[in-house]
Amino acid sequence: MVIGNSTLADLARLRPGVRRLRVSSYDTRGGNFDWWDFEAGQARDIASLRGPGCIKHIWMTTLSDDRYALRKVLLRAWWDEEPLPSVEVPLGDFFGLGHGLTRNFVSLPLQMSPEDGRAFNCWFPMPFQTAARLAVINETERPFRLYFYIDYEAYPAGTSLEDYGRFHAQWRRENPTAGWADPAVRWADHPQAMQTAWQTPNTSGADNYVILEATGRGHYVGCHLDIDCFSRQANDWYGEGDDMIFVDGEPWPPALHGTGTEDYFNTAFCPTQEYNAPYHGLILYQGTSDWRWRGKNTVYRYHIEDPIFFEKSIRVTIEHGHANKLSNDYTSTAYWYQTEPHQPFPPLPPVAGRLPR
Repeated sequence: MVIGNSTLADLARLRPGVRRLRVSSYDTRGGNFDWWDFEAGQARDIASLRGPGCIKHIWMTTLSDDRYALRKVLLRAWWDEEPLPSVEVPLGDFFGLGHGLTRNFVSLPLQMSPEDGRAFNCWFPMPFQTAARLAVINETERPFRLYFYIDYEAYPAGTSLEDYGRFHAQWRRENPTAGWADPAVRWADHPQAMQTAWQTPNTSGADNYVILEATGRGHYVGCHLDIDCFSRQANDWYGEGDDMIFVDGEPWPPALHGTGTEDYFNTAFCPTQEYNAPYHGLILYQGTSDWRWRGKNTVYRYHIEDPIFFEKSIRVTIEHGHANKLSNDYTSTAYWYQTEPHQPFPPLPPVAGRLPR
């Protein structure tokens, strides 16, 4: 069974025996109360599917009085009755934008749609052989309302999906990153000090911010990185941090060593313009004319045409400023496919450790 792709060239291919199905929050009594209510602290399975099959699209929108609900509410997913979730991400972050915010943007796998980004869409395919379970956990202190569609394909009995990795998504945070630069020094006012700082080497990547660390066989398909610049250190330009992706335990320098944060995210020259495209973009920028890098920034890079394959392990990292000199609030959501079982995720911080600044 080929589970298909999204190109127009493949759209005409007939696929006998495949059924399109949906789980949604519709009012089963025939009325118009088309949502699920979650009490404070409540966890509910929103889908329990039998395979073989593949989730092809998820749509959600929410209603809450809690301004930080999108960081407090969690989405988890399990495939093939595994004991550990393969997806564990705050709800808003899962759909492509951190900081507990929403915003209209378009990428190929993830989108936030009008009104003001409050409609969430995910197009990552999520295959499963025997079972799929999705749960939402309301860790706010108030009731939470969720509207959702989970659109999936059911395949004929006997269909094998052994050739397909299982979808994974993981959230991480380091707040603040452990920078070594003196926060009292504005490097732009001291060119010689800045030149010296730029000559400080990083020849291991050991102190880089970690976006993803996984073991097994699979391929990394991208991330979004959410940076909150909260000090005037070095004018707080975060983009001198190089990306370093270590595959299968390779030493430094890895084969995938980049030249800067904005370069990995396919922008250039300290971007201050919001922009979104199918595979990369800068969808949130809060800088001002007197402090260009202040506040919250979100950039994304999805490896749809160029997934990064690993046979044993992968460690996706990025410097926080050149040679990790800056102290900022870094969060990220990584997306990848791999064989099971996967290594346990780092413990997700409790609610207080997930809230944006």
